[in-house]
Amino acid sequence: MEVIFKVIRQKPNSSPIVQTYVLDVEGGNTILDCLNRIKWEQDGTLAFRKNCRNTICGSCAMRINGRSALACKENVKSEITKLQQTAISGEHTHVIPEITVAPLGNMPVIKDLVVDMSSFWNNLEKVTPYVSTAGRKVPEREFLQTPEERAHLDQTGNCIMCGACYSECNALHVEPKFVGPHALAKAYRMVADSRDSETQNRLENYNEGTQGVWGCTRCFYCNSVCPMDVAPLDQITKIKQEILAHKQVADSIPLRHRKGLVEVVKQGGWINEPQFVLQVVGNYFKDLKGLLSIFPLGLRMIARGKFPLTFEPSQGAQQVRSLIEAVQQEVGSRE
Repeated sequence: MEVIFKVIRQKPNSSPIVQTYVLDVEGGNTILDCLNRIKWEQDGTLAFRKNCRNTICGSCAMRINGRSALACKENVKSEITKLQQTAISGEHTHVIPEITVAPLGNMPVIKDLVVDMSSFWNNLEKVTPYVSTAGRKVPEREFLQTPEERAHLDQTGNCIMCGACYSECNALHVEPKFVGPHALAKAYRMVADSRDSETQNRLENYNEGTQGVWGCTRCFYCNSVCPMDVAPLDQITKIKQEILAHKQVADSIPLRHRKGLVEVVKQGGWINEPQFVLQVVGNYFKDLKGLLSIFPLGLRMIARGKFPLTFEPSQGAQQVRSLIEAVQQEVGSRE
């Protein structure tokens, strides 16, 4: 069947252009197969990364029809099915299916489908992605783990560093200093590793403002595009749970936000905004720097009648409180 491939081509510091190629392909041909044919048969200047062709190395990650994926994993038939662009025949018309291929997001383009992954690797380095045994007595042979301990590392250990999750990350648009879902998924692997001796320091590092776990916007895109089912958002959530349970982790605005939100809702059934701001940003007048940072905004809100001076609990406050307490009790029993 004939398929139109629209490839987004670009050079550094220039606007992208769309170049169209028509191929006669089989439904089982992968997108990488098709790109190879375009390069070998039609346009030798087309640039893209590839290596193993077997969903192992992660080199051929790119955006296919608007989502980040491995070109060696996705095939023509599945893409056409997803887009519901099966051929439509008429008396004088015939619609040819189209597949659009573009470079990964959140990284500058070097050429065509090749991106500069420096920020990706630099952010990975920030989470210190290797097991530390400093301060522990080195055994005669090796640090052993039980099968149960090793099983905690299986899911995150599947990451092939393809960059698909990083490409789709909304948090990086909001906070460029956010390390990214790939780094935090690897970070949880270190937290969960029974051989590591730096858990306290790691949690302090991952708790740092919006650069660490609190920068995640929980959009779920990283989970939806991961080709290896690492589920980065799930790993970020696990780190948050470790931070909340770890009493020695330094207090911070994101941490107070997470802890305080549930308690404020339990009290009134919905958020008491003045109390919540005072609790989270000001830490009940203990964080003067935080209070001063929102003082100008507070004055403008009061002047315009946008700041609620009173609070009325919702009619279902008791029901909300009961539901929250039931969930907390259930979680506590599982732990």
